[in-house]
Amino acid sequence: MIDRPTQVRKGEELDLKRLEVFLHTHLKDASGTLNVLQFPNGFSNLTYMIELGDKSFVLRRPPFGAKVKSGHDMGREYRILSGLVKAYPKVPQPIIYTEDEEIIGTPFYIMEKVEGVILRAKMPKEMIPEPAKMRKIAESLVDTFVELHEVDYESVGLGDIGRPEGYIQRQIEGWTRRYMAVKTDEIAEIEKVAKWLQDNMPKDNTKTLIHNDFKYDNLVLDSNDWTKIKTVLDWEMATIGHPLMDLGTSIGYWMNHNDPDFMKQMGLNPTTLPGNPTREEIVQHYAQKSGREVGDFVFYYVYGLFKIAVIVQQIYYRYKKGLTQDERFKNLNFVVQGCGNIAQRAIELQRLDNLF
Repeated sequence: MIDRPTQVRKGEELDLKRLEVFLHTHLKDASGTLNVLQFPNGFSNLTYMIELGDKSFVLRRPPFGAKVKSGHDMGREYRILSGLVKAYPKVPQPIIYTEDEEIIGTPFYIMEKVEGVILRAKMPKEMIPEPAKMRKIAESLVDTFVELHEVDYESVGLGDIGRPEGYIQRQIEGWTRRYMAVKTDEIAEIEKVAKWLQDNMPKDNTKTLIHNDFKYDNLVLDSNDWTKIKTVLDWEMATIGHPLMDLGTSIGYWMNHNDPDFMKQMGLNPTTLPGNPTREEIVQHYAQKSGREVGDFVFYYVYGLFKIAVIVQQIYYRYKKGLTQDERFKNLNFVVQGCGNIAQRAIELQRLDNLF
């Protein structure tokens, strides 16, 4: 059940000779021949397992053909981990970062490899938790989310990684601009949603550390007790911002067991499995644990769907332009359309569940 890497995808190979020299030079007690595998999941920054003798590490690099440099800043991600590890035990230990593009063609960093279980949308039947366990895992997800939002980011030197003033407005305008920059198809629903968000922004300047991509497949569970979360992965979009915008992104990924097939088939996370709470239940659990007022959460949910649509569109754009050959990306335009449809219904009905 442990999450395992596979062979490196064609077109995403690393320069093994240069990388091996770098690792032997900069990693303490490094020895042995380099072997590289790739973690096949994920749609953004690329993650590899590197083996040197009897030691294993993880290498993170930007995707090939990435259009948005700020979203794939390896130095920033490394710095965030280096600060967080002092105060938040659920992050992998960063080891080394380099800006030297002569090694593998781009900046990258190395971190510890954390072994454990990762729940994904498409996992073997024998891996699916029973409903009671699934419920406890979901509760741990929310509890861990609350813990993250309570981190004293100033005390670990991360107070300058974001600009919380005007965060909501900047996010709506920024994601709208990013969508238009990578637009490939005419999807009227997405552009309507962008306009609705612009016209309905709450005036709330609450600020915390936020992850911006908090979901099941970014959580490493303890292989001996899946209800315990060992590590939170993928900090590339972390910043200082509004915690409900962070929760809204997570709820955007959350499909209920009784949602229509087109929603469930988007396959974003295993949230449709029996035992999972609904979107509304997740939000209420968060409110209870954090003590925060969640108010009218529809805005944050619609924002989450819109943001996910733009991220997926960015990936689809790379595929359409031939900047990546990953066949997983060829139908992502349907996910963008689906997010638009769901967001429109949430706006019309002013609720999170039972949208169709």
